[in-house]
Amino acid sequence: MVQENDDLLTEDELALIHALQLRPRASWAELGHALGVDPVTVARRWQRLSERGAAWVGVSPGPRLFDRVCLAYLRIDCAPGEVGTVVAELARHPHLVTLERAAGPHHILATAGAADLAAMSRYALEVLPGHPHVTAVRAELITHMFTEGGDWRIDALAPDQRTRLPAPPAPRAAKRDRGRFTDQDRALLGALARDGRAAYSALAGELGTRAAVVKRRIEELTRLGLFRFRCDFARPLGGWPVAVTFWASAPTDQVRRIGHALVELPQTRNCAAITGAHNLLLQASLHSVADVLAFENQLAAAHPELTVGERVVTLRHDKLLGRILDPQGRSMAAVAPDIWSDPGAVDQ
Repeated sequence: MVQENDDLLTEDELALIHALQLRPRASWAELGHALGVDPVTVARRWQRLSERGAAWVGVSPGPRLFDRVCLAYLRIDCAPGEVGTVVAELARHPHLVTLERAAGPHHILATAGAADLAAMSRYALEVLPGHPHVTAVRAELITHMFTEGGDWRIDALAPDQRTRLPAPPAPRAAKRDRGRFTDQDRALLGALARDGRAAYSALAGELGTRAAVVKRRIEELTRLGLFRFRCDFARPLGGWPVAVTFWASAPTDQVRRIGHALVELPQTRNCAAITGAHNLLLQASLHSVADVLAFENQLAAAHPELTVGERVVTLRHDKLLGRILDPQGRSMAAVAPDIWSDPGAVDQ
């Protein structure tokens, strides 16, 4: 699928994005060394990307967070002619981290998070159906997340460039495990969701604390696997305009093996074990609609015991991990995910 757009990302920009996918908070000097340019050039290149919403750094759930909260994929139906209105209003909900308009039997696909099953139940059974234009909500709980979008890479760096990008420093061991989220942690994650490369001093000023405190807490939360940083970009402008979701079924005793194998595919963006009629969900980023069939054939050849029951192409990503997107996938605004807040307090 050829995208006729003067704003398409260049090879230099894609290389920078790939470097930031690997090291989202690397210094300009480190990034410049890897890319073979001076730090000022890298900083300016990122500023241009950021200002036009073509790329951004935010936060992503860490592997241990999935064991502490309740996540679900939602399929939402709307009254005729009201899908755009519903999407615009639901995009403000901090519990809906991702919103997609779908070419399928349901109008909206969404990823939702809540503090626990009771909160998710309240959100899916009371809050969302209470919207005047929502006609149905179907929830499929995530029982195990094999991978999420923060692991997806675009493979734009040359091998020697990857070699020159240093590994992140090993986090220092904390004197005690402070894994419980506090109100200040929620405020910190909200600030990082808006700008994942914000300086410690800027974050400290926003939170009313010291830079050393912020730095130490970020290191603790990442070391504990509760969150991590990720670099995202406008995928239609970078050559990945197609997102597809597969609902599939595998023998119960094969779900983990197949799930881990699907994670290794370069197209895989999200893969999870779920409840419902199917027990596996796979989301992939592709270059064209024609690639959907080719990718499904690849799945069938590699895993004949896996049965795909439904496949849905995303017509438009309206929200991606808290970022509200325009039709070209550019970030227009940020709604910091806050899955710990009370779903009943959502302003309808």
